Amino acid sequence: MGLPAIEHDRAIRRFELEVEGHRAELQYRLGGGRLAIVHTGVPTAIGGRGIAARLVEAAVGFAREQGLRVVPECSYAEAFFRRHPQYGDVLAG
Repeated sequence: MGLPAIEHDRAIRRFELEVEGHRAELQYRLGGGRLAIVHTGVPTAIGGRGIAARLVEAAVGFAREQGLRVVPECSYAEAFFRRHPQYGDVLAG
């Protein structure tokens, strides 16, 4: 069974996904042409399903659409970009 769609709440700068009553989220900050990923959280009960990666990928897609560079400030986002060099083109220098 597939996961539900990721929701993007621009007003509070958050991508979120609810699975089995648990909410996973990625919070970001905007400024200076950059999208800084400041927090990625997935409850343990729904961990291990690639949800955090999907959230980062959604943020990267949004950044690309908006012409923004990405700054991975949280530890998960930093690890994601190390493991997935194919997304390196969006990283801020």
